[in-house]
Amino acid sequence: MAKLNEINTKDILSAISMGCNAMSSCFNAEDDNIPYFRAIIKPSAFLGISLESHMPGRHLNALLNTENATGMNISEEAVDNHTKAAFLSYSGALAFPMDRGPHFSGTQKKPPNVFNPHHIREGFHALYSLAKYRNSQQAEEIAEKSIRDITNNWDPITDWDYDGIENSYEIKCEKSKVFVSGLARAIGPLVKYYRTTTSVNALSLALILKEKLLDEVFDTDGSFDIERFGNHAHSITCVMSSLAQLAELTKDSTLMNRVKAFYDNGLWVMRDELGWSIENCGEGPNPDEGEMNNTGDIVETALILGDWGYTDYYGDAERILRCHLLPSQLRDISFIKDPANPNKSDGKINVGPRLQGAWGFPAPFGHEPLENKRIRFNLDVVGGTVASLCETYRSLSSIKEGSFSINLLFDQDNENVKVTSPYPSNKIEVLPKTSMPLYVRIPAWVNRNNIKISGTEVEPIWTNGYCMFPSVNAGKPISISTPLRVQTLNLKHKTRNIEVKLGGDEVIAMQNFGADLTFFEPLD
Repeated sequence: MAKLNEINTKDILSAISMGCNAMSSCFNAEDDNIPYFRAIIKPSAFLGISLESHMPGRHLNALLNTENATGMNISEEAVDNHTKAAFLSYSGALAFPMDRGPHFSGTQKKPPNVFNPHHIREGFHALYSLAKYRNSQQAEEIAEKSIRDITNNWDPITDWDYDGIENSYEIKCEKSKVFVSGLARAIGPLVKYYRTTTSVNALSLALILKEKLLDEVFDTDGSFDIERFGNHAHSITCVMSSLAQLAELTKDSTLMNRVKAFYDNGLWVMRDELGWSIENCGEGPNPDEGEMNNTGDIVETALILGDWGYTDYYGDAERILRCHLLPSQLRDISFIKDPANPNKSDGKINVGPRLQGAWGFPAPFGHEPLENKRIRFNLDVVGGTVASLCETYRSLSSIKEGSFSINLLFDQDNENVKVTSPYPSNKIEVLPKTSMPLYVRIPAWVNRNNIKISGTEVEPIWTNGYCMFPSVNAGKPISISTPLRVQTLNLKHKTRNIEVKLGGDEVIAMQNFGADLTFFEPLD
């Protein structure tokens, strides 16, 4: 049994930066630098399957958001490679993101002709991000044509005209089994595209998809039924997040309450208290194998609910980040060895360094799910997780109605405030840089009677989970002592319970059942 080195629970910016490393190192030199999809480190390390329909959108959304949200320099070569692959995917007879298939066959000169509605979400992520962050007219033109082609070939009642698509355009269709795992996934990037371009067509399509979801899938009680939702957990969580984005855009309280109901109820079928989420909700797959895409979606939804006014959801997001999302990043690569490679195959060269910074399909306690013969870090997951961390970084603090709010207790330093996290110091250090009312969110597990505040003579006001200072002096630090409560949780999973000891919202130790490559100290 081996514990991993360099487990991160605090540093969002370094997690984003290392994730960008993986997304900038994942191109198949033997296939015109199309990005790899598959990434396996056990039993044998390799990168495989270059995938033009799915990968560029995930990575462009993450890389360009990183540049915008954090100011980090990103690889323009990587952006160019992903852009080229994205436009290739849209070069077929219809403006759908398609693949050349079958894969592992090397560069093919014919246009892509294999269509799966599952990839439309990723296609729109590529197009919106290029339109927004690179002012790409080509991306905008393709997006508008894609919306037209969708509305001409899909109907909310009769579904896709697969026969017509195949017969008229010589396209091979891979049919979506349920609505949630197909076109419904596109709502989120359609909302982002609308925010960028004010495209009426994009918003109209998003609203049509929303109505179908509310009529057929998301009940008012927030319950989960596998017949309605399907078994692909990431499709479920990204649709949930997408509906939250649409509710936020349209200021639709009814829709937001429907999202909240599912978050509070049905979502627990596929997550635990620390934000781990199962990769597949069916009965067959390994019950310890999670997926970080799902966890990122849950965080994004919690942030939107928190901003809406349900501020306790910020607490859920922070616990998830500290206890699972950040720790599960592949930072320690000392155990990854390149396989024998007599033919000098690109996908077997420097696998560990190229994957450093990735996320994949972990158990709550480590990289290696029990009774599993392989460990995956599929590269689409990296893009999804980094994009979620960018939204997290934007949400650390906020300005509303002339006041400043600290929403997540991570280190941050911006034009308005410098914040030092209470881990491990047991106190929040705040240095205001502007003189405006200050709100600091205090975790629900903190006993107010144990809090000590120094640096201000003003008596704070407690409101909606925040300690509010009606006035602060720029340049004068405030200290809020918050002793980190120690508690034990019993995480209820399909085949076992997992005991975990927390100090505040950080794992002290976790039961690991003798697994290898673990994140935390074993629980005594």
